[in-house]
Amino acid sequence: MNALPKMPLVARMTVAEFMEWSAATPGRWQLMDGEPVAMAPASDTHGSIQAEMVALFRNHLRARGLPCRVVVAPGVVPRLRASKNVRVPDLAVTCQAPSLQRRLMEQPVMAVEILSPSNEDDTWRNVWSYASIPSVRDILVVRSLEIGAEVISRREDGSWPEDFTTVSGRVRLASIDAEFDVAEFYATTELARPVAP
Repeated sequence: MNALPKMPLVARMTVAEFMEWSAATPGRWQLMDGEPVAMAPASDTHGSIQAEMVALFRNHLRARGLPCRVVVAPGVVPRLRASKNVRVPDLAVTCQAPSLQRRLMEQPVMAVEILSPSNEDDTWRNVWSYASIPSVRDILVVRSLEIGAEVISRREDGSWPEDFTTVSGRVRLASIDAEFDVAEFYATTELARPVAP
């Protein structure tokens, strides 16, 4: 039986060390301020919401003929403390061409997190790190225990709003020129309710 790769005997990892280590280590990980953090498997509801959103976003991008794509759980590097962080949103959209060599998404235009009670603090830390990435225009945080989402959109001057509210109706995502009824994200969950025409 092969032993699991050991963590480096250093207090903190760099992104380069983390990428090498995580490639040989089972499971999903992200690097938070130099420390590898394991990511638990998604719950049934979380995974169902994620799958619905992938389908909705992909179909929208194809229908519009946009040169963008949805990626599940990509690694992204925030601009703040960039040498010590690789964060992993549940979904992200990029308009950058795909590459066999690239292991990290360099230019996300939108990041999506599905908020679970067990990871709420880490999720919000990730949200603030995504805001430091210049290409990100929208950050969408979707609830998993109730129908609701927060959309945080970059203003025209490049700043971010100081506050935002939870919505259960329609959300506008400028980064992909789309509008969705939040209930659509929950279509295959126990929270499903009819979507208004």
